[in-house]
Amino acid sequence: MLKGGEKGRPRRRLLRITLIVFGVAAVSMIGFFGVAWLMTPIPDSTQPRATAQGSVIYYRDGKTVLAKQGVNRRSVVLAQIPESVRNAVIAAENRSFYEDKGVSLKGTFRAMWSTVTGQQLQGGSTITQQMVRNYYSGLSQERSVVRKLKEVMISLKVDQSKSKDWVLEQYLNTIYFGRGADGIQAAADAYFRKDVGKLTVAEGAYLAAVIQQPSRFADPRGADLEAARARWQSVLDGMVQTGALTSEQAAATTFPTLKKPRAIFAPKGQEGYMLDQVAAELKRMGYTDEAINQGGLKIVSTFDKGLMAAAQRAVTSVLPEGTSKKVRTGLAAVAPRTGEVVAFYGGPSYEANKFDNSFSAKVQAGSTFKAYTLAAALNNGFGLDTRVDGNSPLHIASDDKGIPNSGGYSYGEINLVKATQSSVNTAFVDLGQKVGLGKVVNVAEGAGIPADQLAPHRSAATLPLGVASVSAVQNASGFAAFAAGGVHRDAHVIRSVTDAKGRTTKVKVKGERAFTEQAAIDATYAMTQVVEAGTGSAARLYDRPVAGKTGTTDKSAAVWFAGFTPQMAVAVNMFRDDNKPVVVNGSAQYGGTYPAQIWRAFMTEAMSGKPVKEFAEPSNYGYSTYYDNGYRSDDDYGSDDDYGDYDDGGGDRQDLPPTPLPDGTTGEVPDQQTPSPDGTGDGTGDGTGDGMDDGTGSGDGMGDGTGNGPRDQTRPPEEFSQRPPGR
Repeated sequence: MLKGGEKGRPRRRLLRITLIVFGVAAVSMIGFFGVAWLMTPIPDSTQPRATAQGSVIYYRDGKTVLAKQGVNRRSVVLAQIPESVRNAVIAAENRSFYEDKGVSLKGTFRAMWSTVTGQQLQGGSTITQQMVRNYYSGLSQERSVVRKLKEVMISLKVDQSKSKDWVLEQYLNTIYFGRGADGIQAAADAYFRKDVGKLTVAEGAYLAAVIQQPSRFADPRGADLEAARARWQSVLDGMVQTGALTSEQAAATTFPTLKKPRAIFAPKGQEGYMLDQVAAELKRMGYTDEAINQGGLKIVSTFDKGLMAAAQRAVTSVLPEGTSKKVRTGLAAVAPRTGEVVAFYGGPSYEANKFDNSFSAKVQAGSTFKAYTLAAALNNGFGLDTRVDGNSPLHIASDDKGIPNSGGYSYGEINLVKATQSSVNTAFVDLGQKVGLGKVVNVAEGAGIPADQLAPHRSAATLPLGVASVSAVQNASGFAAFAAGGVHRDAHVIRSVTDAKGRTTKVKVKGERAFTEQAAIDATYAMTQVVEAGTGSAARLYDRPVAGKTGTTDKSAAVWFAGFTPQMAVAVNMFRDDNKPVVVNGSAQYGGTYPAQIWRAFMTEAMSGKPVKEFAEPSNYGYSTYYDNGYRSDDDYGSDDDYGDYDDGGGDRQDLPPTPLPDGTTGEVPDQQTPSPDGTGDGTGDGTGDGMDDGTGSGDGMGDGTGNGPRDQTRPPEEFSQRPPGR
C-alpha cells in the first residue's frame, strides 16, 4: 500500500511533464511566431489591380468626358470622403477599427480552423487585414493557413507602421463595390451618379452594406432587395452603436434610390472611331496598354464635341435618303496653326464597320492634288501669270495616247489661276513637266502626304492629277499648310496627357515649312477662284472667303472637295470599297456636287459666330483684291479655348464686280457639255483606258468612246484623273 506522500508523486510527475510540454510548445510557438515575424516583411509593392486606375479621355475642353478606359477606379484622399461614409464602413466591417491592433485573433483563428477542417470559410477579418489582402503583392486569395498567417503578420506590422487613416484610405480606394466599381469614388458614381463628397448618410450606408455581397446587392430584386434593406438597416444600427448616429437620426434616414446600372461601355456613333485614334496615338507616344488601362491617365483629345456632331449632321443631312450603304463618306477638319484634328466623320456606325472613312480609308486624291502641284510651281519661281498648255489632248511622249481635258475641251495657253479655277488637266500635266515631278513630290511630302503613298507615282506624268491615294485627314492636313502660310504641322488627336501624379505632358507639334509663305498666298488666291467662279462654287460661304479644290477620279471612283478658311481646313471625300462609281440618286458624282455641299454644310456650322478672316493679297497678278494679311498673325486658330475667336484687325471682305482676268475673261466657266443627240458621251478616247468625262456618262477621255449615260449639261466642267496602271 502506497503512503500518502507516495500517492502524490505520479500526479506531480504528470504535472511537471504537462508543464514542460506546454512550456516547450509555448516557447516553440513564440519562436515560430518570432521567425514568422522576422521572415514576413511588409511587401514593397502593391498588387497591380489594387492601385490601378482607369484612364479618362476628354473632349478638347478637358471637362467633357468622351470615355473611360480600363479599371473603373479614381483614387481619392480620405479628406474627400464624408465622415458619415467612413463611419458607415467601419460600422459594417470593423467597429473596433480605431482601437484594435489591426488583427482580430478570434476571427483569424476561426477562419484558420474552418480552412483546416474544410468547413465554409468564416469571416472575421479586420479592415486592416482586408486592406492588406487586397493591396499588397504576394498575398493571394487562396484559402490556406500559410496565407492567413502571412496576412496576420503583415497586418500587425502595418498597424504599427502606418496610421489608421492611411489604412482606411487605402481600403476605401481598393475594395470592390460591384457594378464594375473599384473604390469608393467609382462606387458613388456607379450607384448614385455622384462624386463621393456628395454622398448622403443613407447612400454611404448602402455602399457600406454592398461590401459584404457586391454581386448580390449591385442591382437587387425581390428577396435580394429585402436582404439589401436588412443589411443597410444593420449598418445604420451599427452606426448608432458606435455613436456615429443618434437613434433619432437613424430613424429619420430612408432607404436610398439606386440609379440603374450602366451597361459596360460600348462605343456608339463616332465614339469608337475617336477612341481608336486616341489609343493609336498614345501608343505612338510610348504609352503601353497597361498604362492606358491602369495608369489613371487624364487624356485630353483634340476633338470638339459640337463639331463632331456637326460633321455627322453635315453628311447625313446633305446626302439624300436611299443613298447606297456602299457609298462611304469621310470628313476631316484640321486646325492649321496646331495640326489638331478638331472633328471628323468616320462612318454611320462603329458597331457595323470599325474601319473609318477619314483616317484609315485612302483613295485617289483626284484633282485636289493639283493644289500641291500649284504650290510646287509657285515655290520654284513660277508666278500666277505663268502660261501653261490647256489644249486637249496633251501628248507628253510621241507614242502616248494623249491626256485629255474634261469633254475634250481646249483652253489654249492659260495662266495658273484659270488652270486652277477650271481644273484643267492638261495645264497641270504641262505644269508638272515644267516644274519637275520630283519637286511636286517634295512639296506634297512636306505638306504631310506620306512618301510611301507617293512613291508608286513619282514618275507618272499624271501625278499632278491625283493618282496617289490619300486619306481625308491627310488631305485636310495638307490643305491646312496653305492656311498656315506654307507651314505644315502633323495632324494629331491628343492635346495633353496627365498621369496619376498630376504631371502633364502637352502635345505641341513643331511646324515645318512645306513651301514659302508667298507660294501659300498665291496658291490660296487661285483656289478662291475655284469657289467663287469655278468647279467648287457649291462650297461658297457667303459671309467669308473660302479657298478650295474639287477632285474627281476616273469613273467617279472617288470624289473630293478640300478647302479652307484662315481658321480651319476641311476635306470631304466620297468613295466605294469596290472602286465602282459613286452614284447618288442615279447620278455619278463629282467633287463639286455632294462633297462640296457637305463641306459647306459643315463649315456653315463650324464658322458660325467666328470672326471673318481674310486671305492675303496675291503677288504679281495685276489687280487688287482688297484682301488683308489677316491669316498670317501668330494668334490664329489654335488657342486653347476657341477656334479663332479673335480679331487682329483684318478688314471686311468687299463684294466686288467680276474683275477681268489677264486672258480677257471674267472668270466665268463656259458650258462645255455638248451631248450627242442620244445623250451619250462623245468618245474622244481610242480605247487606251477606261476614263470618264466627268459628266454622268462615262466613256470620254481615256475611255473606249462609248458613253453610257446622259450628261449633266448644267454644271461647269470638272477634272479628270487617270487611273494608275493595274488599278
